Amino acid sequence: MSAPARHPVEWPSRLGHVVALVALSGLATWLLHLQGRMPDWQAPDAMRGTLAGAAVLAWLVACALVWYRHARGMRTAASASTADAALAHAPRILVAHASQTGQALQLAQRTADMLRSAGVAVDLLRLSELDADQLRAAARVLIVASTTGEGDAPDDAAAFVRAALAAPADLRGLRYGLLALGDRSYRNFCGFGRQLDAWLRHGGAEPLFDPVEVDDGDEGALRHWQHHLGLLAGAVDLADWSAPEYGPWRLRRRRLLNAGSVGAPCFHLELEPPDGVRCDWQAGDIAEVGPCHSAATVDAWLRALGRDPRDEAAAVLRERAGCSVLPAAGELRGQDAFALASQLRPLPHREYSIASIPDDGAIHLLVRRMQRPDGSAGLGSGWLTQHAEEGASVRLRVRGNPNFHPPRDARPLLLVGNGTGIAGLRSLLKQRIADGHRRNWLLFGERHAAHDFHYRDEILRWQREGWIERLDLAFSREQAERVYVQQRLSEAAPTLRAWVDDGASIHVCGSLEGMAPGVHAVLVDVLGRERVERLQTEGRYRRDVY
Repeated sequence: MSAPARHPVEWPSRLGHVVALVALSGLATWLLHLQGRMPDWQAPDAMRGTLAGAAVLAWLVACALVWYRHARGMRTAASASTADAALAHAPRILVAHASQTGQALQLAQRTADMLRSAGVAVDLLRLSELDADQLRAAARVLIVASTTGEGDAPDDAAAFVRAALAAPADLRGLRYGLLALGDRSYRNFCGFGRQLDAWLRHGGAEPLFDPVEVDDGDEGALRHWQHHLGLLAGAVDLADWSAPEYGPWRLRRRRLLNAGSVGAPCFHLELEPPDGVRCDWQAGDIAEVGPCHSAATVDAWLRALGRDPRDEAAAVLRERAGCSVLPAAGELRGQDAFALASQLRPLPHREYSIASIPDDGAIHLLVRRMQRPDGSAGLGSGWLTQHAEEGASVRLRVRGNPNFHPPRDARPLLLVGNGTGIAGLRSLLKQRIADGHRRNWLLFGERHAAHDFHYRDEILRWQREGWIERLDLAFSREQAERVYVQQRLSEAAPTLRAWVDDGASIHVCGSLEGMAPGVHAVLVDVLGRERVERLQTEGRYRRDVY
């Protein structure tokens, strides 16, 4: 519960103090004037009336200032009360935790604090305090769960395991996110978290995003969780819990892939590693990019501060401001440049699926330029696709994503994606080709074949050369009735069953809304829910969706 607001009566500024002193002395002068007791050193009689009038006016101004301060405090209190009332009626999120050593509890508290700072109403409870009915009633739940021993639940979740996990439950209507903590040195990594996820899915609950698994406190995975929290709260500029240790990668090349498209422009980017740094990532990994503001944005902010952008004294501030959250300039006027720079916090990272393998010698990204409501480019996509010049330094860090690495054996691989999701699938195909494995089936969907078939020439060449055994395409705007990849997958149901019978793995990359749930529904319909859950448990059904 927040402390009640206090509204002391105080002068709005130092000017108020001066006016008050003048008013008090003037009031005393006026009283003396009325009694005819002005001291000899005071002004002549002709001026006494004027001085007395001025004194009364100053006293009235002081009273007005006091009243204004008090009224403003009351308005602030009313605004705060209105905001609290709105928050109380906003859709709530339940954050539940199951902790053995306290780490899951701490991360759950940080999760709740982060959401609350974005204006989201949050309830924080132990998982053991809940049952299936309470979870379903909550509608949106975020669970932070640790695993102890060889896949066991924490001691404080024992009651939940006995009462809820022991039997199936009807969880339809529930949407959830899961942060699973574990240690890969144990055979059953994140065992309890995976058990929770399987139980939730089996009950009909829908994931808000795919489970985030954390290996021994990995900060990259925790930043990925924060990334999802920001999207969930509609506040993508929330500060990272821990800033990535970026390296200066060089933007070697950038080209538009979908000229003439009715959709937002998509760009292929190539980034070279810093000198002396070995290319070291795996297909399926993620690039964390530190975005920057455009030079025009920083210059406008500096001018609003009353500083000449060309002033050498502002150079340190300009460098720091370029990659920092920019507070309202009016609050910072008059401060020293170094003091200002120390107050700026770094911009949160952006995540992109890597579309290349180390043999390419560079990280390839496929980035769609997002647009803000005012028509300007999004922060991360705008930096990469518009503001950064070719040859510029881009702050980048690779985050391992082992849950989306391709199988390295010769088993069949089914790849399903839409839009910029082809980026992650491209890296998997490149690795499969490098390993000499030809049993690859690609299903890809976009708007128009003429404009939105990203990497068209490359994909068709791989098909001709036998590296893609089967290719199914769904261009939704090519006909009167919209066609999507999930429909193409459903139409190929006999082939889907045959490939899975042959040991195929399924990798899905692209949009979480629409495509990913649609593909999952087809898999359940064609293969059956139990078999799909078994594929997930065996690591043969993996997703990188956003």
